[in-house]
Amino acid sequence: MAKLIEEFRQGWQGTSRPSPLFSIGFAACCLALATAARWALALMRPDVFFTPYFPAVFFAAAFGGFRVGIVTALVGGALGVSVQFNDAPADSARFVLLIIYLTVCAITIWGIEHYRSIASQQRQIARRLIEEEVYRKLVVDELQHRLKNKLSTIHAVLHQVLHDQPKVWASIDQRIRALSATDDLIARVDGSGCDIKDLLLLELGPYDHVRFTLNGNPLFLPAKLAVSLALIFHELATNAGKYGAFSSPRGLLQVSWSVSDDRLTISWDETEGPSIETIGQAGFGTKLLKSALRPFDGKTEIAFLRTGIHCTMQCRIPEA
Repeated sequence: MAKLIEEFRQGWQGTSRPSPLFSIGFAACCLALATAARWALALMRPDVFFTPYFPAVFFAAAFGGFRVGIVTALVGGALGVSVQFNDAPADSARFVLLIIYLTVCAITIWGIEHYRSIASQQRQIARRLIEEEVYRKLVVDELQHRLKNKLSTIHAVLHQVLHDQPKVWASIDQRIRALSATDDLIARVDGSGCDIKDLLLLELGPYDHVRFTLNGNPLFLPAKLAVSLALIFHELATNAGKYGAFSSPRGLLQVSWSVSDDRLTISWDETEGPSIETIGQAGFGTKLLKSALRPFDGKTEIAFLRTGIHCTMQCRIPEA
């Protein structure tokens, strides 16, 4: 019984064709019910000949396919003409109704088959996308594993080279560990999310906590937005370490964020850094800053002031 129920479910959903015997049996049941309904209607309206067979054709075609639907339509038409529930003879009007019935049945069967073909194509596309997603996740996991191994190797080599310089090693060790933690966070948020303050602390941690301040209420970022902001923060922090506030002994950074409705605004303000004399051509980092928030209806504006870089990020917070 359970096997028959499962076969019925798969046939009705269109995931697989039921057996011919099962399809014919189902169509026969539909025709029997339609005939019983026609008999009940004949008690009130004796001129109802084909209307009850429309649902039978629909369900038979939806379950067993267009061949079963065609056979059901023909048998229903024959029953409408031959089976009598009153003394009225089969006149020309009944044959006109038969032609209309068969025409409507043909359109119905074609529509059902067309829908089934589209649904089958959609299922194939969905299966292919699922397979590609599984493969992508496998490749990303392998890449993350290799990057982690390389970072561990670099960490070990530097530790071996700088074992007699503990102060230098302590400074480098903290930075490498912070970079590794950020990579792990980006890997984790691919499936969940994180708080914006945790994201900033991981990116800015290597540059000494007294050099920056974070102002804003706790804010949970959905996974995709967290990844995009992690890339932006990493780029800005790296730039601050090379050319901005963190490259100067007195340089400071203040990061603030606020939310209005579903719009997030983040301000990145550097002060007391080296003066910016010239601005080179836009590189990969600048292009990343400009484009990373576009999927969230956002934008990034950068201003090179005498006091340091001022960057404003605005975007929509998607639903988690």
